[in-house]
Amino acid sequence: MAAFPTGTVTTADGRTLFTDEAGRVLQLRGFNLDKYGEATEADLRSIAARGFTLVRVAVSWTRLEPARGRYDRAELDRLHRVLGWAERYGLLAVIDFHQDVYGPKFGGGDRGIPLWATRDEGLPFVEDPDDWFAGYFQPAVQAAFRHLYDDADLRRLQAGFYTWLATELRGHRSLLGYDLFNEPSGPIDGDPADPAVLVAASAALERDRLPAMYRRLITAIRRVDDRSWLFVEPTVLVGQGVPTQLPALSDPRPGPDRLGYAPHFYDTAVEAGRDWDPAGGFVERYTAAISAYPAAHRLPVLVGEWGPPNSRTPGNAELVRRQVEAMSGFAAGWTMWYWCRGTGGYCAPGPDGRPAPGEEPAFGPYPAALAGRPVSEGYRDGGRWSLTFIAGRTPGRTEVVLPAGAYPHGVRVTVAGARAAVVDVRQPEADRAGVAGILLPGVRAGASVTVTLAPR
Repeated sequence: MAAFPTGTVTTADGRTLFTDEAGRVLQLRGFNLDKYGEATEADLRSIAARGFTLVRVAVSWTRLEPARGRYDRAELDRLHRVLGWAERYGLLAVIDFHQDVYGPKFGGGDRGIPLWATRDEGLPFVEDPDDWFAGYFQPAVQAAFRHLYDDADLRRLQAGFYTWLATELRGHRSLLGYDLFNEPSGPIDGDPADPAVLVAASAALERDRLPAMYRRLITAIRRVDDRSWLFVEPTVLVGQGVPTQLPALSDPRPGPDRLGYAPHFYDTAVEAGRDWDPAGGFVERYTAAISAYPAAHRLPVLVGEWGPPNSRTPGNAELVRRQVEAMSGFAAGWTMWYWCRGTGGYCAPGPDGRPAPGEEPAFGPYPAALAGRPVSEGYRDGGRWSLTFIAGRTPGRTEVVLPAGAYPHGVRVTVAGARAAVVDVRQPEADRAGVAGILLPGVRAGASVTVTLAPR
């Protein structure tokens, strides 16, 4: 089983990272499972075999509670099966309370907030088949969000649903926690085509209605579960370089808080079908926009969604590489959108289950468990990959994932900066990742250690 994060540590550069019971820094990486509920046991087995440790599992309020007070046991059983498979293959799972354009009343299929919890005041809604996201700007959708945030009975019913689901799922060892609300949106006063209006609306939502909802939902889950991690999302404007205005949130659980920050990492131009332009500064603006909030409140960052709809174009392939590189510098983990075998449409693996063209950096080496504090990681000249870290006070086993198929003729692991290194390498295969287990007995705390992987 992937190590469960029991705490955090804040590094000298201000990052807050997950730690296990032994104090090792954990990097959690993986994929979203498809939101239509079609994930199979084979999918989870393949994700784990390629060296990943995390899945993000979308759940739908309308599917689980299609009528007020009536829960769908078949849908709940499906969710139990997915978490059981995750446990079987050593994965952790984040439950994502998912919505797209509020819910089924507005073309969202059977995902999101139920019809019985949708109050649109009879306002107009005209779906745009070429731009699903534009639905958020329709008057009916904005009214529905306003009622969800403001109406006392809907607040109570939503909190009750969260408490019910947390009660049902709390026994799973694979359960890492909950992403409390996917891509929050809300009322917009003015013309949504005006960027200044959107920024003002986002700021107003994040200062008032959204944190109030998060406080209710944190309380709702903590009534029955004080083990899980709870993650909050900003609005999607963070992807345009707009810092969040969310205030500090507290955790009523006994002991240290288990709260995290879960922004998404999407370039709107790429989402609209363009190839990524490296000169546009997207990665730099995004990194600057998301950094201050988790640093100020000492929250681990778990990027819940990222990845282009088509990685096979030159710019988008470079975007994947740059995003992986950037997240290694600010995130405690990530889940890519998403795990589906295909030739496009966000599918990270191809039909054969191997990385799709352009997605290879997401399947690269990474330190899953680190007996120290990370400094840097990434590829160097000649296909070499290196990791530099500062050794911790307590000796422990550092585990570096070796990607499946990346070293067809074997891998050479070297350690610099420590006199005595014991390297236990399980060689990767074509369809299974390996692991380099590194012990540094006797190394002094604070020593700089560099691990290098090179093809034989």
